[in-house]
Amino acid sequence: MNASLNPTGAAEANARSSILARLRAPATPAPLPLPDVSAWFEARQRHEDTAQRVTRLRAALEAVKTEVHDTTAADWPELLLRLVAAKGLRNLLIGADTPHGAELEARQPVNLELKRYAESIDSWRDVLFDEVDASLTIAKSAIAEIGSLILWPTPAEPRLMSLVPSVHFVLLDPATIHSDFYSAMTSEGWNDNLPTNALLICGPSKTADIQQTLAYGAHGPRELVVLLCHADPFQPGAAA
Repeated sequence: MNASLNPTGAAEANARSSILARLRAPATPAPLPLPDVSAWFEARQRHEDTAQRVTRLRAALEAVKTEVHDTTAADWPELLLRLVAAKGLRNLLIGADTPHGAELEARQPVNLELKRYAESIDSWRDVLFDEVDASLTIAKSAIAEIGSLILWPTPAEPRLMSLVPSVHFVLLDPATIHSDFYSAMTSEGWNDNLPTNALLICGPSKTADIQQTLAYGAHGPRELVVLLCHADPFQPGAAA
């Protein structure tokens, strides 16, 4: 029978053609509106001062077995050397060319060998992995909400300095502690100048993969020691 004389057949042909036309047409879905991330975080902003952010960061770090010590920009070398002696460390790895490394070298510490990270990893891998007791790096900033230190490795202080030695000392200026991750990213301009590696360190390395027994130092330093370098002079309990 001629399809033109069969209304049902004509309707099916039209429907099939319509479906095929839609399938062959380029997909142009309407763009979804982007969420207003800035407004969301601003509505939940804590409006904390430096002392309050220090308190939150300290609580989060100490909850995962991180040592946190208060000191000043002038006194941190003496505190560091006391901690090194108390832990019985033989040597300390410092950056190849950093102001804090140079300041520590100027003290000419007794009974502590300062090792500069001045060679390529290929030339002294065995020394780094087998003979270095501890390292010292500086933190770019920190995040109070998640208890995290932010490190941006550089050629002077490579990522391995915070990963390989068993004890990791970190210098942190309390004025650089952000309330949350969003504040850190926006105020520091992460969208424009991220390094090759950006590290968020929330405590010493730990794992419970084996028989669900918690062990420290499995994938990195077994000890993390944070020195809060407050502005001079510093009074414990006072706002920095």
